[in-house]
Amino acid sequence: MDFEEIYREYFKEIYLFIKSLSHDESIAEEITQEAFFKALKSIEKFDGSKDIRAWLFTIAKNTYFSHYKRKKRQIDLDVKEEPSTGVQIVKHLMNEEDAFTVHQFLHSMDEPYKEVFSLRTFGELPFEKIGRLFGKSSGWARVTFYRARKKIIEYMEELNHERD
Repeated sequence: MDFEEIYREYFKEIYLFIKSLSHDESIAEEITQEAFFKALKSIEKFDGSKDIRAWLFTIAKNTYFSHYKRKKRQIDLDVKEEPSTGVQIVKHLMNEEDAFTVHQFLHSMDEPYKEVFSLRTFGELPFEKIGRLFGKSSGWARVTFYRARKKIIEYMEELNHERD
């Protein structure tokens, strides 16, 4: 698959993912373009052992966070959380240090939890589409997402208890 095909196939997904993070169409377009430019520059380093889609999402996410770090703006993630969960993921994602900790933990999670959580939280994809991506049902995607979220919440609660 040549890079032009990759661009055509994944541009919209990456754009929507960044738009869900930035809540701004022009920033999403700018960062998506920058992410694809970075991917083009380093495509020879991509060995094909992992999914190219995940590689592109990682580049886009890192480009987004670098952009906001340069601008020294606080990232406003409009993620809704159920009040009964104890530790709210939103609170952690709004704090730069906690957001980094959540992303570190998310990076270490096993698949498919990592990707399902990212697609739902950051990409705002519906469970039906996530299920289709994996060749599974929307119920499978929902259960996988909630299990991933539970793991993150438990990890953050454990860290909070260690700090106290």
